[in-house]
Amino acid sequence: MTAPDASPFDLTGRRILISGAAGGIGSATARLCARQGARLVLVDVVAEEETARRLGPALAGAAEIHSLDTGCRQAVTRMAEAVGPVYGLIDAAAIAPFDDWMAEEWDEALDRVIRANVKGPINLTRAFLPGMIARAEGRIVLCGSVAGWMGGIRSGPHYAFSKGGLHAFVRWLSRQGAPHNVLVNGIAPGPVETGMTAGKGYDPQLYPLKRMAKPEEIAATAVFLCGAGGGYASGAIFDINGGTHFH
Repeated sequence: MTAPDASPFDLTGRRILISGAAGGIGSATARLCARQGARLVLVDVVAEEETARRLGPALAGAAEIHSLDTGCRQAVTRMAEAVGPVYGLIDAAAIAPFDDWMAEEWDEALDRVIRANVKGPINLTRAFLPGMIARAEGRIVLCGSVAGWMGGIRSGPHYAFSKGGLHAFVRWLSRQGAPHNVLVNGIAPGPVETGMTAGKGYDPQLYPLKRMAKPEEIAATAVFLCGAGGGYASGAIFDINGGTHFH
């Protein structure tokens, strides 16, 4: 339990690992965590130099950066051993191919989605949850999607069911963590202005707010869930979709 006068967003001194840190939501989350005083461990599948370039010298220079395929359990385990304990894990790594699910070669895309969007979160939480439980504190935030509730706006079936599965995994994982003061929650964004959606035919005029979300608007929820303000949230999926879907 945190002090009643604590800032709901303050992460001073907290060690937070962010996966997908070179992407739109991941990089926005890294910047906001840094502004709240967090010590950052940043991982992405791209080269460390590329992650640093996208984040800029000020942020990259103060962070620990690793190149990592989160879909490989052995690689994640080695990284976790090298990194050591973290207080928070925010997983923003995902892919969303726009392709024809009836095409002969589609199974290759299916395998890539499962590796990144399903195996990645499982590998990361298997690596870091035990340490959080042993220390009796921790926060895990996994990034789902509105597609996980209603099939998506323009996404394919592989992305939709990977995110629906992740929502269920959040609820399952929360039951493992909550008795040990490890809080697990998810975020289900609607369409966000990132490289994943650029040029893919999204029409903001079709959405209630007449715009797509900014990455920072998703990042703010992740930071909240790692801070004092999220101290009683467990097993929840936070819908940040601008009114595009209710359930």
